[in-house]
Amino acid sequence: MSLNTQAAYERDLRKLAGFLAERETAAAVCPASELMLFLSVLKERGAASRSIARCAAALKGFFGYLVEEQIRPDDPTLYLTNPKTEASLPQVLTAPAIERLLQPEPGLQPTTLRDNAMLEVLYGSGLRVSELVGLSLNDISFELGYLRCRGKGGKERLAPLGEPALRSLALYSEKGREALLAKNHKPTVAERNSLFLNARGRTLTRQGVWKIVRQRGRKAGISPSLYPHLFRHSFATHLLDGGADLRSVQEMLGHADISTTQIYTHLTSRRLWEVFRRAHPRAND
Repeated sequence: MSLNTQAAYERDLRKLAGFLAERETAAAVCPASELMLFLSVLKERGAASRSIARCAAALKGFFGYLVEEQIRPDDPTLYLTNPKTEASLPQVLTAPAIERLLQPEPGLQPTTLRDNAMLEVLYGSGLRVSELVGLSLNDISFELGYLRCRGKGGKERLAPLGEPALRSLALYSEKGREALLAKNHKPTVAERNSLFLNARGRTLTRQGVWKIVRQRGRKAGISPSLYPHLFRHSFATHLLDGGADLRSVQEMLGHADISTTQIYTHLTSRRLWEVFRRAHPRAND
């Protein structure tokens, strides 16, 4: 599993450990009723359905491991039911809002060139933030116009790069990145290869990307709640609005299951109505 999933599961299990310690119950003998109570307490404290579902998955993995290692004879999570999660529609930025966000900041400051390129790649290729910060120099093909990224589970895929993204990346690579790397007096091999670097010449973090995105959002007059994944949602929705087929969008996003991609079709009703009105003989009677 990804490092982020591992960290989330660890947090969930630490919460369980604290809960069981308060009730003086050991995991080796914890009954199913205790686990159900634990999940109920999480819900009472305001945890979202998705968070509780993830926690239930962590519990199942943990107690399955205890059984496998013969630490306990039975698995109390066998009849544990996950809470129903509501399929909420993702937020999407409008095309004019994207245009304002991607308007290049003037100047040749290394961090400015980096930010311009980073935002172009986020929207132009629909990357997850973890995929963005994991890019290396060798992942970019300027000649063919694509990048190679590693998604969930380490699965590799190719993502397209438009002309604006290629131009911004070329400018950043030529005039910005080396200047940032020079700030790091003892760069690691990974830092030497990382595409996006912070002001100290180290690999840019997920938190760093969030901060940059929010700063650019404030400058563009967009809600301070702007976050990197909005670019990915907008990328997919705008492709479908433009007539892209669902399978192609699935490949570009790196979704293992097309049902994950289908959520974006709910956001394209405007285009569907336009097609209906234009093509159906009884649409305008």
